[in-house]
Amino acid sequence: MAEKVRNIVVEELVRTPVEMQKVELVERKGIGHPDSIADGIAEAVSRALSREYIKRYGIILHHNTDQVEVVGGKAYPRFGGGEVIKPIYILLSGRAVEIVDREIFPVHEVAIKAAREYLRKAVRHLDLENHVVIDSRIGQGSVDLVGVFNKAKENPIPLANDTSFGVGYAPLSETERIVYETEKLLNSDEFKRKYPAVGEDIKVMGLRRGDEIDITIAAAMVDSEVDGPDEYMAVKEAIYEAARGVAEAHTERKVNIYVNTADDPEKGIYYITVTGTSAEAGDDGSVGRGNRVNGLITPNRHMSMEAAAGKNPVSHVGKIYNLLSMLIANDIDEQIEGVEEVYVRILSQIGKPIDEPLVASVQIIPKKGYSLETLQKPAYEITDAWLADITKIQKMILEDKLNVF
Repeated sequence: MAEKVRNIVVEELVRTPVEMQKVELVERKGIGHPDSIADGIAEAVSRALSREYIKRYGIILHHNTDQVEVVGGKAYPRFGGGEVIKPIYILLSGRAVEIVDREIFPVHEVAIKAAREYLRKAVRHLDLENHVVIDSRIGQGSVDLVGVFNKAKENPIPLANDTSFGVGYAPLSETERIVYETEKLLNSDEFKRKYPAVGEDIKVMGLRRGDEIDITIAAAMVDSEVDGPDEYMAVKEAIYEAARGVAEAHTERKVNIYVNTADDPEKGIYYITVTGTSAEAGDDGSVGRGNRVNGLITPNRHMSMEAAAGKNPVSHVGKIYNLLSMLIANDIDEQIEGVEEVYVRILSQIGKPIDEPLVASVQIIPKKGYSLETLQKPAYEITDAWLADITKIQKMILEDKLNVF
């Protein structure tokens, strides 16, 4: 058997670490943001198709469901409870094998069911019968199952179905951690039980200038859970205090927190919704316009613009390499002493085994007092080990151990 060619390159990165840069920007779109809804549905459909393919045929057949569009509806929210007068329209698109040895596989039924189940969990106040229309236009494909199994035996390591790259980095900065953890807390089950008026459409933007951090939160409120302006303002204060607690747990820098800054009480303007998402009122969403696989949008960092959500977990490097890069970076940061920052970029070449990338670039900023020479070998070994076990990513995805947005 020929030796695997991993093309791993470990080098020193000469740049100012993010924590030492004067300006840092970080964003997270919460699970109820229209772009996150699109990502979440696309991924839920892919995972549902994958599991059903395995259940019926013992193998994941080809599919990509990364073309979901959320078209905003129209609503009239008001304190005490408003109404949605035009439903949100959700288009499921992409490709999936529908004919297997002349047998029809229920692509659309599986996809629509997965989308509905995801929405039921992700947006609590969304009435699936009246507030949303789901339309599956996923394109068809056919396959000879014997041929698929024979190909899998010949190539136990899947071949890349695209020339693309993934990017990951570690560790998170203080600002990144605050932004991420703030949204996770505000959208947690525990917080929702205490403050059911807080919807799922929560966007958190972080700006650090030197040693001062501004956290701006846009949180959609659910009108049926708020009697009037006084209760609304009380919930805003609860959001503020929760975010303050997150910030104090992660930094000693000065942190300013702002909640729903477009409110204008004198004009009766408040961020209230019927469903908890702005998708009810004309805000649209698309796959890939939101968070990267680590859950953040980070213009101070290396990023891939590839949409991971909805891509198949077998051979699409746009998904696999982004997740793999993040896992490698995390392990290097956690397991090797002396790493200030690490960036991982992995590039595929279409038609080549996914465990043999065209390049696996590892760039390290050493901590003061450490040299690349002491970090190079263990970083190489961690990268090589992950590439050798790359099919583990597929299993982790289907076990819901990895998020893609």
